[in-house]
Amino acid sequence: MSATTKIAVHSLADLKNTSDDALPNYLTSLKFKQNHTQTDIRLALGYTAVAISGALFYIDWKFGWEVTKPYTAPAVIAYFILNTAFSYWIWFVENGVIFEGEGKTGKLRIQTSTKKHMPVYNLTAIFTPTYASGSSSSSKSTTGPQQTLHLRAPFTRWFTADGYFVAKPFQQWLASEIPIIGAADPKNVVEDIGRGNQTQTEAERVLNLGGDSNVLEVLEQLKKGAAAVGGGAGTGSSAGKGGKRRK
Repeated sequence: MSATTKIAVHSLADLKNTSDDALPNYLTSLKFKQNHTQTDIRLALGYTAVAISGALFYIDWKFGWEVTKPYTAPAVIAYFILNTAFSYWIWFVENGVIFEGEGKTGKLRIQTSTKKHMPVYNLTAIFTPTYASGSSSSSKSTTGPQQTLHLRAPFTRWFTADGYFVAKPFQQWLASEIPIIGAADPKNVVEDIGRGNQTQTEAERVLNLGGDSNVLEVLEQLKKGAAAVGGGAGTGSSAGKGGKRRK
């Protein structure tokens, strides 16, 4: 399923915001119940600060400076405190959280971020899995230890070249990488994706020259490759000498 809204593929903010919007929609479709407590607190802080400034402006406009003068200093201090708390809440408490909730398979908290000029989606999933134990008639749920996963994937995995979001690969990536999402949506678990971020890819292993053993391994691979290329080239040249060149 693709989104009908086309975005600018060169806009990192659009890529992240579209992905952030799709993630809670997907999780709620899997019966994860979102916890809006942090959002409610952030909105309360913001709206209270705006209400104070708006009320002070209205009273000053309606009754004049002499009436509002005793209330101006306390209102400014309260506005400053609320805005400081609002900024602290966004940057240090929420800290990029786009989903926090609970489903039958466990509790989940997801934070996302991007780095400048890098079209890569960084996701941190903090989850506590819930397991069913006992028979089906008298099943009980047990809670496992809290776990943290740090995931990364390029936006090109679920965005088309012309800027359309494709939900299926995005859902497959989440279900394959985060166990409690995969348990809630096993149809979207793709074994080929696995836990790709947890281990180095082949290219990363070749480029990792931190130890002597890796250097020797790479040199050996290069020698084998050169020998294979040289053998192929020799065969080709001998064949070329025996045949006639076509114009």
